Amino acid sequence: MARQARKASETGVYHVMMRGINHLQIFESEEDYYHFLSALQFAKEQIAPDGSRLQDLCAYYAYALMGNHVHLLIQARESTIGDIVKRIASSYVFYFNRKYGRDGHLFKERFRSEPCNDMSYFLTLLRYIHQNPVKAGLARRIEDYPYTSWHEYLNDYEFIMPICNVRTVLQRIQLAELKDLVETPLDEDIYCLDHEEKPTRKISDDQLLAYLKSSFGIDNCYDIVHLDKAARNEVLTDLIRIGGGIRQLVRLTGIGKHVIEGLREKMG
Repeated sequence: MARQARKASETGVYHVMMRGINHLQIFESEEDYYHFLSALQFAKEQIAPDGSRLQDLCAYYAYALMGNHVHLLIQARESTIGDIVKRIASSYVFYFNRKYGRDGHLFKERFRSEPCNDMSYFLTLLRYIHQNPVKAGLARRIEDYPYTSWHEYLNDYEFIMPICNVRTVLQRIQLAELKDLVETPLDEDIYCLDHEEKPTRKISDDQLLAYLKSSFGIDNCYDIVHLDKAARNEVLTDLIRIGGGIRQLVRLTGIGKHVIEGLREKMG
């Protein structure tokens, strides 16, 4: 079957997700995060034959470096989005494979992307990307996670190098207003490009309870919380697989949202 063509952005701005092949961890140490930022810097630079610096090939507005995937908000300029991502991947894979004595692909061959054609969705993506570590249970507050571009917006460079075009964004929206937006969780019915996609099917409470009883012999959803961790996660993963929603499972089981979201993320 032929691959579906990527949707082109009228503005050149894209939300991109690069993901480790077979859910492989792409960051094993603090050094790895810094090398990925260096790969982002390398990918945007354009050098003339005489060594002079030309206009950047792209601009970055946001990123979040997660365990096995990366979110980027990029504006393509002198190259296609595919060429830019290829440069990023090639630079980082060379470093990663050499460091860990491996060869072959590191990233899933076909990265995912979606166009961003207006300021409203641009701000939604800024919020979504920076909230990703909190949503995944990696940090309690957005500013607690070191490997996102939010530190650039806060002018805090303790953990990161500056690579994003923060000034352009702050010319359109004041930092105080942007901070309020980013720190306000997005509604759960807001779906951006991710391995957590908008569900294509739903399962009712009665259907879920019937499946739980027939498959696991459990009569009451609240009994799941009393299982040992491995058994609990097995049951929850299966309920997610058949279409159980996060809010639905939190409501029916009493188990924390971060636990269920973490399992859903691992499923890919």
